[in-house]
Amino acid sequence: MSAKQVIKITVNGRAFERLVEVRMTLADFIRQELDLTGTHLGCEHGVCGACTILVNGEAVRSCLMLAVQAGGARLETVEGLANGNELHPLQRAFNDHHALQCGFCTPGFLMTAVAVLKENPAPTREQAREAISGNICRCTGYQPIIDAVVQAALELRGSQREPSK
Repeated sequence: MSAKQVIKITVNGRAFERLVEVRMTLADFIRQELDLTGTHLGCEHGVCGACTILVNGEAVRSCLMLAVQAGGARLETVEGLANGNELHPLQRAFNDHHALQCGFCTPGFLMTAVAVLKENPAPTREQAREAISGNICRCTGYQPIIDAVVQAALELRGSQREPSK
């Protein structure tokens, strides 16, 4: 018999209370218990970044965290980025720059970029490259992703120019 615990958690602004196995990862909780399947599982070792979400505003690899550890936390997943039918500036920029191909890594890149832009709203191209370096993509070659992060940063700041190096 496995141990279970009740957790209360807020995901994308909605409160949830669930009885979960204490060994369940946060990624599995999000996907299986809440049916939010935008959080992808790639390596399940915290290396690829596909499962990145925000926990209390910080980018976290949800495959490395237990659901019970997130009790009381505020989570943001890729499903919470758009405002109804209006895409988040990062989502629009990824589309504009064709910064996705198969799309498997895209939710992790988007959530990583959200956290990065909160911390540094005006990243240079090199800073954007460094910020996403912990996420793996096998399709795009990364340049379109960097272009998208820089474009979204410009839009979010209401600026027309990239920051200088």
